[in-house]
Parts: sequence; structure tokens; C-alpha cells
Amino acid sequence: MWLGGGSSGGAAGAAAKSAFVIVRYFSRERAPNLRKINPKVPPQEASSIAQGLYHVIKQQGPLSVSDTWNHAQEAGISGLNSKTHMKIMLKWMRGRKMLKLFCNRVGSSKKFLHCTLPEEPQPDQSKSSVELKLQIGKPSTKRKKQTL
Repeated sequence: MWLGGGSSGGAAGAAAKSAFVIVRYFSRERAPNLRKINPKVPPQEASSIAQGLYHVIKQQGPLSVSDTWNHAQEAGISGLNSKTHMKIMLKWMRGRKMLKLFCNRVGSSKKFLHCTLPEEPQPDQSKSSVELKLQIGKPSTKRKKQTL
């Protein structure tokens, strides 16, 4: 029996557990699709504004929106029309995985900060050339051709 307490007592518990998981999964709110944010400027201009904002945040460390606006004005980033436009650009950059937004709790208040994502270390050219020499020097195992 599926929901009754038939001969297999564990089946009813498993069914209730799976039903609970399904209800919990479908009751969650979907995450917003940040990739569909419209930067309200042509793509070339959006990328140049994004580069400017990225450099400001990378140089100054984690910044709040108001601090980012102040530093962007000092840096003279062209193309930003207003603080609201900068907020849209920051959301667009988060959707492109350029920035990360995290919450810093101070007592009972919260402060949201933008930071750059850690970059993956690039392998040195000297190491890759040594590895190539080592790979070339190794004897290769040859496969026998299979005949049909």
C-alpha cells in the first residue's frame, strides 16, 4: 500500500518524505535571471563602463553603492548618466559574473558590498615549456590497429 501502513512499514515513510521534498522544492521562489538586465546603452559602451567600474572596485576593495558612485565620479567614468544607471550596470555586471554582492552585518544593521571575484592564477610560461619537454621525452605507448 502506498499511503497506508501496509506490510512494508518503510514505504509509507519514504513516500511522505519524497512528497515533502517535492512540495518544498516547488514552493521556493525562483532566483531572478540577472543576465537579462538591460544596461540601457549599446554593448560596446556597456563593456567600457563595466571595465571602469570593475577597476574602481578592484582598486578600492569592497564598496557600497554610494562609495562606488563617489569613486566612479572621481575616476571620471564616461557613460554613467546617474547613480540609478550605475546600479543597473552593477546588477548587469553581477549577472555576467564580474562582481559579487555580499552582506556585512554590523549589529542589527546590514551593509551590502560589491567586490570582484578572485581571478584564477595563470600558469607561468616557463613551467608550461618544461612540462612540454617532459611530455615529449616520455615514450608513447602505441596502440595496435584493429582490423575488421
